[in-house]
Amino acid sequence: MKNLKEQFVCSAEEFRSPRALAVTAVLIAINITLDLLNIRIQLTPQLRIGFGFLTSAMVGMLFGPVVAMTAGAATDLLGWLVNNGGGAYFPGFTLTAVLAGLIWGMALYKKPLRWYRALAAKLVINTVLNIGLNSVWLYLYYGQSFQLATLPLRIGKNLLILPLEVLMLLFVGRIVLDIDRRSARQIQPRS
Repeated sequence: MKNLKEQFVCSAEEFRSPRALAVTAVLIAINITLDLLNIRIQLTPQLRIGFGFLTSAMVGMLFGPVVAMTAGAATDLLGWLVNNGGGAYFPGFTLTAVLAGLIWGMALYKKPLRWYRALAAKLVINTVLNIGLNSVWLYLYYGQSFQLATLPLRIGKNLLILPLEVLMLLFVGRIVLDIDRRSARQIQPRS
């Protein structure tokens, strides 16, 4: 992409594509299902390694920052509604999901999937959003004692699992791109 404005305009145009809407809806559903079925690695009651970031990254990679930001908000809101017992709704976590979609879209949309892009995006998400911004939300939601007690664990977890998350992203991303290319060829009208 030549510039940021072009990237956002192109991504916004993806909303006109029924295919983009359907794929995004499926990825949102997968994310919510992974959460509902507790498909994750639980380290402590508050700390877990989840796989939902993969669906957010795939939306950003395929359809750009505008669609990924919208999908992030929808995933967080629908996940909270479906989860029903997940506590009171807190909009800060929705903002984090929107910002993660922005980062994924800016880093991966219409660009070759490379390890350094995946690492840069995931590093920013893990440090700025997961450790930084979510610490603020947890402080506001639970109070200072909770946040101070879990912060060292959250920092360690986010930095330790970073290489694994990048490898997972590259593996899943290449599979999704291959499927996307094959399905796009099949949809092309024949003359």
